[in-house]
Amino acid sequence: MTTNQNIPRPLVRANQWVIVISVIAFMITRQSVLLLPPLLSGLYSLFLNVHPIMEIAKRFLRKPLNEYGQEDKQQQRFNQILAVSMLLSAFISSLMGWTWLSLLFSIMVLTACSLAILGFCIGCYIHYQISLWRQRKVENS
Repeated sequence: MTTNQNIPRPLVRANQWVIVISVIAFMITRQSVLLLPPLLSGLYSLFLNVHPIMEIAKRFLRKPLNEYGQEDKQQQRFNQILAVSMLLSAFISSLMGWTWLSLLFSIMVLTACSLAILGFCIGCYIHYQISLWRQRKVENS
């Protein structure tokens, strides 16, 4: 990730596409190992603040990072937590032989990433609603 408070949109999209492709491949083959690239990359980024997929994608960008549309780093971290949670749940469910549950979590993360690629961020909406709820809670107390 970049050192400032924003992440270039093409790097976010690269991560979303890796998740989409990995989840579709998992759903077709039922090979849980296919969930590991986005899962491990996401965990790595949450703990070490460096996202391997984005670091690889950064090499393919032609312009300086600040010339691309930007995404808020804090919002993307929240989205990453949601994605990692669903990927981890799908992975563990698959290992446990709970096919329907692994497919449910896979469909959830696939839907969220697909919609984000198309322009609607479910994670952003959830984050916003949580912020509103917290604000109302503070005002009412």
